[in-house]
Amino acid sequence: MSRWRDAKKGKISSQQTLSPSSPQTISNAPILPRLKAFVIDMFLIMMPIMYITTYIILDGKDDFQSSEMARWVTSFAYGAIIVGFWKIKGQTPGLKAYDLILVDKKTKEKLSFGKAILRYLVFIISAMSIIGWFVPFMRKDKDTLQDIVASSTIVPDSSSK
Repeated sequence: MSRWRDAKKGKISSQQTLSPSSPQTISNAPILPRLKAFVIDMFLIMMPIMYITTYIILDGKDDFQSSEMARWVTSFAYGAIIVGFWKIKGQTPGLKAYDLILVDKKTKEKLSFGKAILRYLVFIISAMSIIGWFVPFMRKDKDTLQDIVASSTIVPDSSSK
């Protein structure tokens, strides 16, 4: 408790309180900004992929709806772009819009390529199950199922301020 008071009074800088080497954990981002970031990512990344697949590659919505392969290809393309953003920048356009960043829980740095892929695969599984949608509401730290499995978390980005 005194650490917070010291930081508030200016005795400890914010860099000292959030340094990766400190044993103190950083707080997770609230659920609502993470949900808003997800919606932004769906509109900025997934919708153009769906439009191109449906109207340029295929002959319209009926062909898209009848093609199982088209749905898998769009999901793979979206996943490749998202994993690329997580690995290179540590954030997607939606996370950047809300000054959030995806980090490894242990190192407090960007995710490795393997963890980013694992996180996306578990995201697909949790999106298909009703339990996956409610996990963050049942946990004190508000981590999603993919965050638990990949040992990652979404935190406020302190470098953008």
